Amino acid sequence: MTQPDDDAPAATAKRGDSAAAVTAGLVDGHGSSAVGRSVTINRSPADLYRYFRDFANLPSFMENIASIVVTDDVRSHWVVKAPAGATVEWDARVTEDEPDRLIAWTTEPGADVPNSGRIEFRPAGDRGTVVTATIAYDPPAGIVGKVIAKLFQREPAIQARRDLRRFKQLMETGEVATPAMNPKQFEEMGL
Repeated sequence: MTQPDDDAPAATAKRGDSAAAVTAGLVDGHGSSAVGRSVTINRSPADLYRYFRDFANLPSFMENIASIVVTDDVRSHWVVKAPAGATVEWDARVTEDEPDRLIAWTTEPGADVPNSGRIEFRPAGDRGTVVTATIAYDPPAGIVGKVIAKLFQREPAIQARRDLRRFKQLMETGEVATPAMNPKQFEEMGL
């Protein structure tokens, strides 16, 4: 019996060489670790692209983003929360920008967490748009840093899934559901 073709993005495949699928097409290929996640959002590719492309909007649904300062059309400075109350920073450069279709980026030299990735917006008919985030990164302190980040729920694979879920909520309902605890309570718990 043959398996039916899977129309899911290659980066989210459960079979085959998923690491190669995740990093395929990434500029510079920054990253020894890679993650690919997708979600279907009931909005047009144009709406989703437009919101995401204004990087100042990203902290509205990405919980680990402390700040993003847009310096010009292709460059921005990111400050991101890390485990144990620390932050990491980098300058990012847009490497590919196809309106209503995709945005790709890479970090500039000297990044605390070298990374590259892309976000794609693929029409899904009357269901809206399949949004796929593909990220390759080098965790600080290598595998030990990755384990610590995972323990503190700050690991990019965990965050990509959560951030896409919040992006879906925001774009479909106009708000992001919040946990019972407020951000200060999370910080006091070290989360």
